[in-house]
Amino acid sequence: MTTTSLSETQSSVKLSVLAKNSATILLLQAAGTILSYLTQVCLAQWMGKTEYGIYEYVISWSLVLAIPASLGLPRAVLRFISEYRVRQEWAELWGLLLSSWQFTVGIGLLLCLGATEIISFLDRHHSFSYASVFLVGIWLVPLQALIQLQEDMVRGVDNIPLAYAPSKILWPLFVLGSGLFLFQQNHCLTGIQMTRMALVTLLIVVVFQVGCLWFKLKEEIGEIKPVYKPRQWLLVALPLFLNRTFEILLTQTDIIMVGVLIGAGAVGIYSAAAKTALWTAFFLHSINLATTPAYAILYAQGDREELQKVVAKVTLWIFVPSVAIAIILAIFAQPILRIFGPEFLVSHWSLKILIIGYLVDFLCGPVGNLMVMTGNQNQAVVVSGFCAFMNVGLNAILIPQFGVEGAAIATTLTLVTWNVWQCILVIKNVEINPSIFYYLQIGKKST
Repeated sequence: MTTTSLSETQSSVKLSVLAKNSATILLLQAAGTILSYLTQVCLAQWMGKTEYGIYEYVISWSLVLAIPASLGLPRAVLRFISEYRVRQEWAELWGLLLSSWQFTVGIGLLLCLGATEIISFLDRHHSFSYASVFLVGIWLVPLQALIQLQEDMVRGVDNIPLAYAPSKILWPLFVLGSGLFLFQQNHCLTGIQMTRMALVTLLIVVVFQVGCLWFKLKEEIGEIKPVYKPRQWLLVALPLFLNRTFEILLTQTDIIMVGVLIGAGAVGIYSAAAKTALWTAFFLHSINLATTPAYAILYAQGDREELQKVVAKVTLWIFVPSVAIAIILAIFAQPILRIFGPEFLVSHWSLKILIIGYLVDFLCGPVGNLMVMTGNQNQAVVVSGFCAFMNVGLNAILIPQFGVEGAAIATTLTLVTWNVWQCILVIKNVEINPSIFYYLQIGKKST
């Protein structure tokens, strides 16, 4: 068993294998990203900037609150499932899955009950217009946490389509279909209507994914009594929880603070730019999903030369298409945003500012994954934590002065700080250069 697993592990580091895996994930991610973007465009047109902003505001809060509900278990589960399958420790694997589901559902429900009481209390004493939507949307939290957990569970059992198709394809497809049905029935669409439909459709997706995973594992391991090791699992999960918390805050703080400081209409305007800017990071996120395990393998083997080679090639794969997308989005910012509706054109400067931040991301390479996969996760948590608080502070200062453009500036400055800082740490601690400049330097030397 050990020899076979080692052979498979070594072969997975080959660039040809990484390219093949990246291509598979890119196709799946492309379908999901296109469908999700189409859904956002249609909802913006059907709902208008204010109602669309309310809906996006609630979705952002559900993603943030899903972090404590998950307790960092998704990434820990991915690691332990892989180990248990190699060692054929099926009792521990089954115990891990069952306890992860129980923890996530239990904590998620407690958060929902607590948040419901807080929202109701605030509404009774300081009535606010979003209360009814939040009272519905807060129940998205345990479902969002379960989706995150199950994605990594299914990745651990080597089923990429089942990991990402439910959340990346099925859910936006259901949301789009339900939104179209409601719009045709009423000729209008409100934030609370779409939040209810998001809740129902996400519940269907979660049940479907749980069922598929359950039957797959039952077929693989059969009937077996679970073994629980909660202390061991939580000791690994909690540091990852902190890192994941800061990462989500980096991506959602701007939308939440625009809603707090300006209002739902501004959230709708800014969300159109933020969703569009994410296209520049499409190749970065997709390729990282396929290549991240290779970094841990090569680092553990002490093969810095091969690790540098792989990282340089991966950075090139990310950089070239991402820059091309960024240039297209910057040039055609206004025509692209017009498809959301004429009222969304004002966010074109926000889009261009956000693109600058993502360009620095591509220049520095996959620094975040390199830090975590090479045992430098504690320093990564420090960087992410500092940048998360920095992002909150910058948004608090810049949004009142510059509006949605201030949110874009704050996010961009934070992205630049996060990437450059971690790039320096990778060069120092991992002893490789992950940036595109290394590849260009090697290219010059070879010529």
